[in-house]
Amino acid sequence: MTDSRFEAVIFDFGGVITASPFEAFNRLEAERGLPRDFIRTVNATNPDHNAWALFERAEIDAARFDALFAAEAEALGHALDGASVLAVLSGSIRPAMVGALDLLAAEGYRLACITNNVPAGHGAGMARSGDAKDAYEQVFARFEHVIESSKAGVRKPDPRIYLMMCEKLGLEPAACIYLDDLGINCKPAAQLGMHAIKVTSGEQALADLSAVLGLALPA
Repeated sequence: MTDSRFEAVIFDFGGVITASPFEAFNRLEAERGLPRDFIRTVNATNPDHNAWALFERAEIDAARFDALFAAEAEALGHALDGASVLAVLSGSIRPAMVGALDLLAAEGYRLACITNNVPAGHGAGMARSGDAKDAYEQVFARFEHVIESSKAGVRKPDPRIYLMMCEKLGLEPAACIYLDDLGINCKPAAQLGMHAIKVTSGEQALADLSAVLGLALPA
């Protein structure tokens, strides 16, 4: 029996619907002889005002991001340009997650997406292309509402972006489940009253979501 407390399931995109971009970052680090998780370290330094934060809010363009990220990396002791990071940001779509979206919709759950992304490039971490033939766009088309940080001018974990989605859906946070691969993004969702699920793998996410909803979602 499904759980009638919940009316909507809200997904992060990169790292939830797609494989984690951190896997691609680690490959780039290995290729360049950089410490593992160095890119995450750069992005975690001054997290509200660094190059990544500015780009996800569309406050700078790709060229400025390239230069600022390089300066931030240099300040932490290593050479890495921002353009190389953007080049590997695209993630591969997890077919089981797409299947789960269709099953949830068939069961009457409303689907939405909140994604931190950047306004240039192509892939899971970039702004939507609008091309209906694009594989990412075909997934985005399954959502009733999508909020992109690069278009909204606000990014997770700012609580405002979750409230923006609740307003679009016309629902209270308690009627929503939220999935994200970053604990820092799950925390404000939970504090607002959503049921937050931290995603470590596609299989784990679907198992946890199945348990919450009382619905069999095959992984």
